[in-house]
Amino acid sequence: MPFTRYAGALLAGLAVLATTGCAGSRRPDVPSGTIARPSVRLNQLGFAPDGPKRAVVASASAAPLAWRLMGPGGAVVAEGRTQVFGQDRYSGEHVHQADFSDVEAPGENYRLQVGEAVSRPFAIREGLLDRLPYDALAYFYHNRAGTPIEARYVGERWARPAGHAPERATCFSGADESGNVWPGCDYTLDVSGGWYDAGDHGKYVVNGGIALWTLLNWYEREAQVAQQQQQGGALFRDGSASIPEAGNGVSDLLDEARWQTEFMLSMQVPEGNRTRVPVGVKRGGENLPFSEIDASGMAHHKVADERWTSLPTAPHEDTMTRLLYPPSTGATLNLAAVAAQCARVWRQIDPAFSARCMEAAERAWAAARRNPEIYAVGNFTGSGGYGDGDLSDEFYWAAAELFATTGEAQYRQVLTTSPHHAGAVQSPTWGSTAALGTITLALVPSGLGAAEQQGQQQRIVAGAEGFLRDRERVGYHVPFAPENYAWGSNSDVLNRAMLLGLAHDFTGEERFRAGMVDAMDYLLGRNPLDQSYISGWGVRALEHPHHRFWANTADGRYPPPPPGAVSGGPNSGRLADDVAREVHPCAPMGCWRDDIDAYSLNEVAINWNAPLVWVAAYLAESEPRD
Repeated sequence: MPFTRYAGALLAGLAVLATTGCAGSRRPDVPSGTIARPSVRLNQLGFAPDGPKRAVVASASAAPLAWRLMGPGGAVVAEGRTQVFGQDRYSGEHVHQADFSDVEAPGENYRLQVGEAVSRPFAIREGLLDRLPYDALAYFYHNRAGTPIEARYVGERWARPAGHAPERATCFSGADESGNVWPGCDYTLDVSGGWYDAGDHGKYVVNGGIALWTLLNWYEREAQVAQQQQQGGALFRDGSASIPEAGNGVSDLLDEARWQTEFMLSMQVPEGNRTRVPVGVKRGGENLPFSEIDASGMAHHKVADERWTSLPTAPHEDTMTRLLYPPSTGATLNLAAVAAQCARVWRQIDPAFSARCMEAAERAWAAARRNPEIYAVGNFTGSGGYGDGDLSDEFYWAAAELFATTGEAQYRQVLTTSPHHAGAVQSPTWGSTAALGTITLALVPSGLGAAEQQGQQQRIVAGAEGFLRDRERVGYHVPFAPENYAWGSNSDVLNRAMLLGLAHDFTGEERFRAGMVDAMDYLLGRNPLDQSYISGWGVRALEHPHHRFWANTADGRYPPPPPGAVSGGPNSGRLADDVAREVHPCAPMGCWRDDIDAYSLNEVAINWNAPLVWVAAYLAESEPRD
C-alpha cells in the first residue's frame, strides 16, 4: 500500500511549510507570489517513468527551439527541438511544446533547458501522486459539519470544535430580498452532519448530490475493476485514510460518503405536509405567484445561515440562525439519484441502511413526478442559489440510478424516452447531470443488457474523443477548449478527465489516460500562470483560497488550507467580486488570482474536490509500476 493512515504528528509537521514535503508534494517556505515564473511550464512535481512528459514554453520565436534535458548529475540525457504551436488564444501567449516522453530513467533533479530558459528541478519516478487521492479525500473530513475535527486525524493546526451541532432548523418564513413572502412550515428537522459546501457554511442538496455521486461512483468503478481482474483495489481500504471511522471494516471512502448521505436523507420533507411555492417559475424576481402543493417526500433545497457570515468565521463561531429553504424539484431529484445509488452500494454492507436509502429514493422520485416544476427561485441572502431552469437531465439521471438499482420498467421507460439517452455526452456539472446517468448505465450491470450497456460506453468514448480533439486546439495541450472559462473551470477539467478515464477503461487505449495526465499536468503547474491549483502540491501551490476557516491570510489565528484542496480556477466570464474585476481583461487561462477575496476565481467546493479524488485515484492506481 503506497500510503497508510496519517499519524497526527506527521500532519502537524506538514503544517510547517517545508521546502519539500513527503511523497512528492512540495510546499514553499516563501509566499508563492515571490517566486519568479519560468517560461518553461510543466508539472511542478514531475512525471511517471512510463508516462507522457510534456512542457510548454512561452516564446515569441517562430522557429523551433533546441531543448536539452539534463539528468540528476547535470549531464544531457536527451535533446530535440520544440514544436511551434503559435499564438494561443487561451493563454494569450505564443507557445512551443517540448515532448520528452521517451526518457524513462528515474531521478530527482531533472531540468529542461529550452533556448536560454531553464525549468525548475523535477522528478521522474513512480508514485508521485500516490498521496494525492488521500489528501483530496481528507478535504471532506476537514469540512464536516456537526462533529469536531480532531488533531489526531488532521494535526493541531486544522483541528476545530464541532460546527452546528446539533443542527435543528425550521423553514424560512417571511419576505425574501425581492419582497416575496414565503409561508414557512410547522416542523423542525434535525439536519446535523453533512459537508459544508464551499467557502461558506451552507449545506446544499443540489451541489451535495454530484459531489456524493462522484465519490460513490469511484467505489462502484473500483468494484467493477476488482470483479473483472479478480482482485480488489488498494485505494481507500478500511484504515487507509485518517478519519474517525477507520478500522470499522468498511471502505474509508464509503465512511466519508455516508456522512453526507445521512445529511441528504434528513433534508426530505415529512409526509403529509403541504406548502405554497411558485410553480413553473424559472427565474426569481418580485411578485412571484404562489400555489399550494403536496410537498411530502420533496427535498429542501438547502440549509444555511439567514445572512452571510463574515470572513473569517470558523463553523463553531457561526451564531447566525440556520434555516431550511423551500423544497425544489432539482434538490428532490438529486436526493432520488444518490439515495438509489446508496441503496445498491450498501446493499450487502448494511442492508438496513440500504433499505432506508431505497425508501427515500422512491419517495423523492414520486414527489418529483408529482411536482416537476418547482424551481429554486427565491432570492435569499446568506447562501448560494443553485438555481436550474432545465431539470430534464436530473430526471434522466435519477431514472438511471433507480433503474440500475431496481430494474423496474417505469424507470426504463423514462430513460428511453429522454433526449439525454442518446445525446452527446458532455462534461457533468451540478446543473448538467445527464452524464452521471450515462456513466451509471455504462458501468453498472443492469436490466439494459450487454448490447445497450456497450452502447452507453461507446457514447462516453465518443465524448472523450472530442475532449482529445479539444486538446489539440490549446497551446497548453489541455483537453478543455471552451469559448470562455466559467466559474469552477478546474472542475470542468477534472470531470473531463474522469470521462477520459472511463474511456480508457472501456477501450484499453492509452491515449485516453494520456489525456488525463495532460489535465493533471495543467492543474499542477503546466499553465501560463505557472501555478499549482492544488494546495500543498507543487512549488507554487494554492495558498489563499476563499474559505471562512482556512483564512490565515485574513487572520493569523486561522490556518492555511491543508494539502489537497483544489481552487475553482480561472474564470473569464462572470465578474462577481472586486478581485475578478481587477484581473480582467485577461486571456481565459490567465483570469485567476490566489486571493482569499476572489470567491469567483479562488473558492473551494465539494463538487470540485470530488472529481479530484476520482482522477487522482485513477492516475495513482493505473500508473505502470516495475
